[in-house]
Amino acid sequence: MNPIKVMLADDHAVLRDSLRAFLAMYSDIEVVGEAADGLETLAQAQALRPHVLLLDMAMPNLGGLEVLRHLAKEQPACKVLVLTQHQAPQYVLPALQAGAKGYLLKKMGGSEVAQAVRAVARGESVLHPAIAPLVIQAAVQGQPRADRSQIAPTEREGQVLALIAEGKTNPEIALALGISQKTVDKHRANLMRKLGVTTRAGLIRYALDKE
Repeated sequence: MNPIKVMLADDHAVLRDSLRAFLAMYSDIEVVGEAADGLETLAQAQALRPHVLLLDMAMPNLGGLEVLRHLAKEQPACKVLVLTQHQAPQYVLPALQAGAKGYLLKKMGGSEVAQAVRAVARGESVLHPAIAPLVIQAAVQGQPRADRSQIAPTEREGQVLALIAEGKTNPEIALALGISQKTVDKHRANLMRKLGVTTRAGLIRYALDKE
């Protein structure tokens, strides 16, 4: 099987070096290039055709959001995984709207980043656990006020949602929360029913459509 071709886009050389060194440990992931600003990112992505682009939101010359918008039009096959320190809604939701397939925070561990790269390469959507509540809140706020209480998740459903966003399986969620897989299935079904979707990717799309 061919490795996942990854490109790194961040203006901090130390972070790029660290990511490159860590990802080199995995035989199924190959870092094919890197860029230090937005314009360079677009040029390198065009030349290298990576499967996954790890992109910071705060980039010189051309910001991460603009890079996302350009790539969505010019290179839609490139899956963008945001890796940034910014977790405010004004960063998260526009990035997802612009086509980001995942949104991670730099405080994540290297193995979690590698796992997210694989998930995005498979066509899945990935959110850092701190980001998932912002997405579900966007969905709730997008509803008529009278309907909000009907779709607002419970505290436990919110915990399940956060773990789903991490890419956890039902058995892994059950272990993490100390509940049965049957209970996980019930909470997940409730979340999907409340929002009228059947997958995690559908949940994200639902939230963005309400913006």
